[in-house]
Amino acid sequence: MTFRSGFACFVGRPNAGKSTLTNALVGQKVAITSGRPQTTRHTIRGIVHRPDAQLILVDTPGLHRPRTLLGERLNALVKDTLTEVDVVGFCLPADQRVGPGDRFIAEQMSELARDGRGTPVVAIVTKADLVGKGKLAEHLMQVQALGDWADIVPVSAVGGYQVDVLEKVLIGHLPEGAPLYAEGELTDEPEAVMVAELVREAALEGVRDELPHSLAVVVDEIVPRDEPAANGVPMLDVRVHLFVERDSQKAIIIGKGGARLRDVGSEARRGIEALLGARVYLDLHVKVAKDWQRDPKQLGKMGF
Repeated sequence: MTFRSGFACFVGRPNAGKSTLTNALVGQKVAITSGRPQTTRHTIRGIVHRPDAQLILVDTPGLHRPRTLLGERLNALVKDTLTEVDVVGFCLPADQRVGPGDRFIAEQMSELARDGRGTPVVAIVTKADLVGKGKLAEHLMQVQALGDWADIVPVSAVGGYQVDVLEKVLIGHLPEGAPLYAEGELTDEPEAVMVAELVREAALEGVRDELPHSLAVVVDEIVPRDEPAANGVPMLDVRVHLFVERDSQKAIIIGKGGARLRDVGSEARRGIEALLGARVYLDLHVKVAKDWQRDPKQLGKMGF
């Protein structure tokens, strides 16, 4: 039996369903999801194990025309990733018309196909469950006209529609080779990065549009508490800073009397405990770092 292994990268404008699709293929949450644009800040590797293949999924921030230094660095991160993978999945949501942002990315994908490596690009029409068959067919024709794609696959990550088909298509573009990760590994992201992303996801739920771009989360430490484990489950102290750019944004995160921050902590703690396999005391602090998206020094401190 031929075994294939390699890397696939999902690109698309913000909120195109890339993270949800990564989680659906892996079968477990490894990338944060939110209805807010630009929720992904790091490339998250999710690993799909099959008897005949190992598919390593690299999730990226949304590719977009940058307006800040942060935006420029996120775009550079995406483009660097594209040069290192075996196949690219270009995600276009079925419930949104093909627009200038999609055309901008399609141009980048055409350049990628012409760079000498000939990296195949699969057009993935996401959120297919949100439109009728007629609208989906119309959207597929528009996507086909955008570029010369290796394949076009409509999927619904939420409903599971054609996720298995997409998996087979992506694996078909991988080279023959031995597994790159041990059986059972689902991601190679450091725990601190995953914890920060879970806190960020919880903080973004139900907030105004201005906040997602302005919120950064940094894990200061994850340390075991010096006390006996309860029922064999250890206790960890997790200390996290949430950075925003203005006092008004700090007020949004904290909420009246600190109520919203407590809700953020409760929601994030559930995910963190599942991730770390331990009870967690989550200590959250909100700070204002004025215009951090445009400050090279502050961006460096936050890991960008």
